[in-house]
Amino acid sequence: MERKLATLRRIKKLMPIEGADAIELALVDGWQVVVAKNVGYRQGDLVIYCEIDSFLPIREEFEFLRRTSYKKMADREGFLLKTIRLRGQISQGLILPITVLGDDTSGLYEGMDVTEKLGIVKYEAPIPASLQGKVKGNFPSFIPKTDEERVQNLEKEYNELKFSSKHQLYVTEKLDGSSYTVYLNRGEFGVCSRNLELLETEDNTYWKVTRDLKIEEKLRSLGRNISLQGELIGEGIQGNPYKLRGQTVKFFTGYDIDRGHRIGIRDFLNLLKNLGLESVPVLQMGDFILPETLSDMLKWAEGPSVLNPNFPREGVVVRSLDGTVSFKAISNQFLLKTGG
Repeated sequence: MERKLATLRRIKKLMPIEGADAIELALVDGWQVVVAKNVGYRQGDLVIYCEIDSFLPIREEFEFLRRTSYKKMADREGFLLKTIRLRGQISQGLILPITVLGDDTSGLYEGMDVTEKLGIVKYEAPIPASLQGKVKGNFPSFIPKTDEERVQNLEKEYNELKFSSKHQLYVTEKLDGSSYTVYLNRGEFGVCSRNLELLETEDNTYWKVTRDLKIEEKLRSLGRNISLQGELIGEGIQGNPYKLRGQTVKFFTGYDIDRGHRIGIRDFLNLLKNLGLESVPVLQMGDFILPETLSDMLKWAEGPSVLNPNFPREGVVVRSLDGTVSFKAISNQFLLKTGG
């Protein structure tokens, strides 16, 4: 499912910013955005909310972003929305009046996805040649992709989960790398990036790490159809924030292809141990209590990386032991430092 980058939402609250006469802070679900007062937004207004990572096309309505947000993605020009700080306030994304969609606003409804209508796509940073590889095909349909929802989009679910005793939660560090998936299914072994399956080539980093860690041999020794998913990190990947030599992969989930479900975390960690592979850092196991508010959760997500205490962690991923609940909280400290 493609990420909904631009949706119709309601302004939950408007708050003044100390010392600022022309701007104010608008809350939309769990997000906060600095907006201009002269637009005349009011609490309860239905507006267009564009998330960070949105790459807006060159259009007259978006030209006010040129000075701060102009960017090129390959040969495409546009405006990139990222986390910024204005007058001491975190601002994430963009709020636009629904009139941007045209004068006829009938048929518009809260939650409506207008990403395609506005020509918005997700910004993708340039991929080093060593990671691109040669494409074998699309990402396998028998393995679910891992792309947890941001906690800011789950305000209602978060509040319900806070008061539920049904789920035991665990937390892992979200690493800043490149998505990596391997599988063995009916005798066929494959290596995948986030969206594609890759042919084996000598100079491709995905396959180099796979060979170095002998992952194919290890999966074949299990005698089952299985997939492992993790984060490829190290030299030449996202600036190597963990200051590693070479490259490696840290795994965060496993998928039982025959049974069609994710492997429970304790069984998964035991599996990795038996295979001689490593997991992403586990911060809390089964006893995590959700902080009181979304803001508190985002604050909790901040902190140094376990892999490199001199670098802020990207954030955390919260999951239930039974695998039915999962979301990510990305550290604002990390986003401000890396320009995300």
